[in-house]
Amino acid sequence: MNLYLRYFDKETLVYNVEDALDFLRSIPEIGMNANLEADVREYAESEVFYPKRYKIRPRVYFIIIKTTAATMLDFKQKKALHPAPQKSVAAEKHDMVVTATTKLNEERPGWYEGTLDFKRVMLIPATGKHEYRDTHFVVRCKANSGQDCYNRIVEHLRDRVDSRSQFPSAKGKNFHYKYLGMWK
Repeated sequence: MNLYLRYFDKETLVYNVEDALDFLRSIPEIGMNANLEADVREYAESEVFYPKRYKIRPRVYFIIIKTTAATMLDFKQKKALHPAPQKSVAAEKHDMVVTATTKLNEERPGWYEGTLDFKRVMLIPATGKHEYRDTHFVVRCKANSGQDCYNRIVEHLRDRVDSRSQFPSAKGKNFHYKYLGMWK
């Protein structure tokens, strides 16, 4: 595995860790020390393939990228991209799992129990001012999908609470629904 290193306009492609450390030592601003050297060696020996960025001072970094490119030209033309690992059985099953959005829109007519946590604007009688209060709202309703359940809840609340109240997204963590069964 080769290493590409860059610090501003200074860059190199090296074939071992010693050459990488020599390159870093040739740049005085980096200030090589034992900790940095050990960290670079650890990164080079690890199985990790993402680029590593080292902070020199605020907003100033140098980077190291592992590559299989044999020359700088190959690296620049992206001819030696790291091959994607083969997917495991678990990863393939994960890909087949229905995403939250498609599950939310899945047509399944029946009774739903929807729970919505939203910011409700309330009047404080003592001061005459308004404030946001976290409000928990639970309802059972007839709907065709989880999204339809959410839309019915929000439509119902919009007519009954202050228009400045804030409703979360149906895809967020503040809306939950449960299918209770088919209506009769």
